[in-house]
Amino acid sequence: MPDDVAGFAELDLGRTARRGYPEAVYCAGKSPGQVGAIAAAVRARPDLVTLFTRAGPEHAAAVLHELPDAHHDADAALLAWPPRPPEPAGGLVVVVAAGTSDLPVAREALQTARYLGRRTELIVDVGVAGLHRVLARLDDLRRARVVVVAAGMDGALPSVVAGLVAVPVVALPTSVGYGAAFGGLAPLLAMLNACAPGVAVVNIDNGYGAGHLAAQIAAPAPAGDA
Repeated sequence: MPDDVAGFAELDLGRTARRGYPEAVYCAGKSPGQVGAIAAAVRARPDLVTLFTRAGPEHAAAVLHELPDAHHDADAALLAWPPRPPEPAGGLVVVVAAGTSDLPVAREALQTARYLGRRTELIVDVGVAGLHRVLARLDDLRRARVVVVAAGMDGALPSVVAGLVAVPVVALPTSVGYGAAFGGLAPLLAMLNACAPGVAVVNIDNGYGAGHLAAQIAAPAPAGDA
């Protein structure tokens, strides 16, 4: 482990070989200097995808100083290196944002699944306040191997989608909403109580977790499986 990070981090560079998926660097709570040192440490391993999640502007600047060609999705607060995602394999991951306000978390899920090697598509602003909007995208939803649905407010959209498709739905509650949404707790509980079966729920605003789970669900079948 490089001396520059030894005092505050122990990078799990063997995770891809062990689990099939690389480690991600959660930037929130780390100083820009720490994030920059980690970026410098992974520069020698372009064979491994490294995601920097929850990266504020100062974190992003520190990463880009060390990895100038890293892909930066400022809306998702995420950077990826190497900048080119892996050649996609497996099934399609469709990410749905109920409203435009849910888009940053939805994009975090989208980029995560993309850099973990899946084809991805994004559907935006199809919340239950206008049910015709999601019904108009049924053909797109039904092409997916798994659907991630990011929603705040009442958190109803994952149940609606799960009642319309034959694949798993990853419900992603967001902290969008007025006071009684309790910073995402109301949609979280609504999703945990989904009437439609086949819904898995991740933590509030956890786009990375949703994208990772979706990538695993949509992974190619292991060699030798029927």
